[in-house]
Amino acid sequence: MKLNRRRFGTCVLGLSLVPLASYAHDPVFGLGPHTLFKGGFEFHAGALRKKAGEDSENEYAVAVNYGITSDWTVGTEAPYSDLNSPGASVSGRGDIGLSTKYRFWRNDQLGVQESAAASLATILDTAGDDQVGNNATDVIAGLTYGYEGRKWYRWTALRYRRNGEGDGGFERGDKVLFDLVGGIRFAPTTYLEPDWVWMLELNGEYIQRARMNGASVADSGGSEWFISPGLMWTYRNVAVKTGVQLPIIHDLNGAQQNTDYRATLELELHY
Repeated sequence: MKLNRRRFGTCVLGLSLVPLASYAHDPVFGLGPHTLFKGGFEFHAGALRKKAGEDSENEYAVAVNYGITSDWTVGTEAPYSDLNSPGASVSGRGDIGLSTKYRFWRNDQLGVQESAAASLATILDTAGDDQVGNNATDVIAGLTYGYEGRKWYRWTALRYRRNGEGDGGFERGDKVLFDLVGGIRFAPTTYLEPDWVWMLELNGEYIQRARMNGASVADSGGSEWFISPGLMWTYRNVAVKTGVQLPIIHDLNGAQQNTDYRATLELELHY
């Protein structure tokens, strides 16, 4: 079953994992620069629903992040996926991910914090033969900037995902991910009150063509852009995030299913 990506063909390529679990005070779908406090733990549980034509995927993940310093956070994530395509379905554990984020710049002002960070994540080839894996080790590197005020938020990020070669000479195309996000808190609150931040994201994805034994796969690669409304609700050390990605531009190569939507719900606890 570990060859499920080839079994489903290139129709499943657009449903592959994009981000690891988000950190608190970061966008819903994009990447932000926020890191945990020194010695802090974050426990994360999330569900992601993806739909592209007749293909769908439900992905569930649990993650633990730890603050080595106030500027350096490391984490691990374990996913479980349920893939469905006409005439074929498969469910099982996904590949374990390891991540790190280092905030290398911070500028504190009255009521405002600006910061920038670099991130690195590795998706290990750990799923068993009867599970849902990519048959390869993938690496995601990124840079991100964030502005957090009492009322206004803004983030931007650029990431590159290098996908490794799988079994049988099949290699998924690399990805470039771009995020531009704005957020607003309509009513300033204190730590003892529930806090609401509403967000609107612009998410872009450019995907190179897949390759089979060195030859380019025609029905693969291309680009898609999304408008993504989202909400972050926090109360003390608890955070809930939810959002939906809605496609606005499709430019996929060959006979591929365009993305219909992606929707997520996440719960985070900080200690």
